Amino acid sequence: MQAKKRYLILFSSGACLILLFCFGGIQIPLSRRGPSRRDDRSLTGYRPGARDDHNEHISPRQKRDAMSGVYTGRRCRMESCFDFSLCERNGFKVYVYPQQKGEKMSESYQNILSSIEGSRFYTADPGQACLFVLSLDTLDRDQLSPQYVHNLKAKIQSLPLWNGGKNHIIFNLYSGTWPDYTEDLGFDIGLAMLAKASISTENFRPHFDVSIPLFSKDHPRTGGERGYLRHNTIPPFRKYMLVFKGKRYLTGIGSDTRNALYHVHNSEDVVLLTTCKHGKDWQKHKDARCDKDNAEYDKYDYREMLYNSTFCLVPRGRRLGSFRFLEALQAACVPVMLSNGWELPFSEIIDWNTAAVIGDERLLLQIPSTVRSIHQDKILSLRQQTQFLWEAYFTSVEKIVLTTLEIIQDRVLLHTSRSNLMWNSLPGGLFTQPQYSTYLGDFPFHYAKLGIKPNPKFTAIIHVVTPLVSQSQPVMKLLVAVAKSQYCAQVIVLWNCDKPLPAKHRWPATSVPVIVIEGESKVISSRFLPYDTIPTDAVLSLDEDTVLSTTEVDFAFTVWQSFPDRIVGYPARSHFWDSNKERWGYTSKWTNDYSMVLTGAAIYHKYYHYLYTTYLPASLKTMVDQMSNCEDILMNFLVSSVSKLPPIKVTQKKQYKETMMGQSSRASRWADPDHFAQRQTCMNKFASWFGTMPLVHSQMRLDPVLFKDQVSILRKKYRDIERL
Repeated sequence: MQAKKRYLILFSSGACLILLFCFGGIQIPLSRRGPSRRDDRSLTGYRPGARDDHNEHISPRQKRDAMSGVYTGRRCRMESCFDFSLCERNGFKVYVYPQQKGEKMSESYQNILSSIEGSRFYTADPGQACLFVLSLDTLDRDQLSPQYVHNLKAKIQSLPLWNGGKNHIIFNLYSGTWPDYTEDLGFDIGLAMLAKASISTENFRPHFDVSIPLFSKDHPRTGGERGYLRHNTIPPFRKYMLVFKGKRYLTGIGSDTRNALYHVHNSEDVVLLTTCKHGKDWQKHKDARCDKDNAEYDKYDYREMLYNSTFCLVPRGRRLGSFRFLEALQAACVPVMLSNGWELPFSEIIDWNTAAVIGDERLLLQIPSTVRSIHQDKILSLRQQTQFLWEAYFTSVEKIVLTTLEIIQDRVLLHTSRSNLMWNSLPGGLFTQPQYSTYLGDFPFHYAKLGIKPNPKFTAIIHVVTPLVSQSQPVMKLLVAVAKSQYCAQVIVLWNCDKPLPAKHRWPATSVPVIVIEGESKVISSRFLPYDTIPTDAVLSLDEDTVLSTTEVDFAFTVWQSFPDRIVGYPARSHFWDSNKERWGYTSKWTNDYSMVLTGAAIYHKYYHYLYTTYLPASLKTMVDQMSNCEDILMNFLVSSVSKLPPIKVTQKKQYKETMMGQSSRASRWADPDHFAQRQTCMNKFASWFGTMPLVHSQMRLDPVLFKDQVSILRKKYRDIERL
């Protein structure tokens, strides 16, 4: 009887529990998974590091997200946190907030803002902007740093255009502080994008944030030094196989890897040096190895090691990124990355497997054998790619900033974005404008890779600035000679004269079309506009008083077909460094050395018209137009900065200008001393904007086969050239 009572009580209790559960009286955790995406009511639904009473009930992953989240818009992507409509009207324009009085700003952040303001993306009108950049310095968010800006949260929230951070980008180099060095910036960035150094893959929001390199305060604003690889050595091995020299942290985050480097150091070809002699109280914490490490550390010169090593170790420091990364790239020392979880700089566009060795901190002891096993062909390829990437994207603050903006622009204008090959091969993404074309075959520097040849015809553009008064003028003779070329598709006469256009019948009859275009605003830069009427790849640029024969035109074009990424032509000039005046000089002396071919008689690819118009700043083009001078020098600067190569001079020709007696000709300007002085000034203005001197000297001149040889004239293809 007692047993029946017990069973009845148990049955009744069970039934009650079931009823309570069905009516919601009791909640049973059926799953240990976190909430689904469907449960995320808002992208800004939590505050980083916030705690609540139910923390013990959520999954470890949710706890990690809550504690280590850097920003509230953690799941932000371009589709959800970026307003594309702001970019539809005026394209990709960037607005920089005006600097507020009394706000301190580091030199590095000033360089970032100056780079944006000097770019083609900049607009001073916020109503035209697609992207916004703060004037408040957000680079250093280490509370112990003198560059730390206090009360940043309140200052940002008070900005009228902040809009929760939407369409904003925040630049940051240092986040967190001792002892954890977390990625917390100390304020909520909301829906803003983050261009951050040392960002982890865990906190990186793909195709929304941009990982940038850690650079020092001494990193140049523009220009910067080229890579140190001057020539390839075969085999590509150097004095050392693997090197590192840097601080060793005795305690705290980032200490494990550097503390273990002594295990693989052999003082021969693997030289990994650390010192604990840093900080105010290092002696209080020093261990048994400190004195020995410090003594070994002082024996080696860092620069000498860097330039004489095949591989350079890049271990993490307190933060994931390290200055060693850029130093290794510049020195053509293949970086060996030991920083687990670091989202490498510009990882969205750069294939780092072609320029670096990605190691694992947990497998440190295997690193020496790994790098020794890399074949010398691969080492040579890695080394060459380090130089390309360094010079394309990292030599200056300006290039780092422009690369960041170009990446975002590619996301916004997805239909005209660059391909991976454009970013990872010469001359790089900054010089490959997808608005011109997304097909690699339309760019002269990709012809060789694709195995294609340029169009077998050229378009001649004759720049005319004097009135047409006689059929015997040089421009008439030039037009006829050019039109007779077997490679000429059409002739464009660019009428930049103040007089009205001549009647059609005034121009000579030719076998190819002659199109007369009135110059835009009658300025000299209009000769380099990307006219839709140019159907060919090649452009033959001519001044009205140039003297060229049909044979000379044919030969120059034949040469250009082998060098489509360079300027090929006749009148050569050179530059030099004047050590007395400490400035660049321009010379027209006839020597065996040159660095420019003037566009008064030269052939180049029409893409350079597009680059001249869209890539160069308005300030340089305005200066050229006001002086009506130096446009040819500026074009040479541009082409050499893209190709990293000198122009090509063809066949010696000391006279290519014909002076017109009794008429006002543009040729008279060449005898004007002010004209020459202006060109000296231009050289230095252009070098200042480019941040370096891109012109490259050459002593190569290409002549026809058998040129000037004592053989029968009948054996020579370009026989008329010798008579000129």
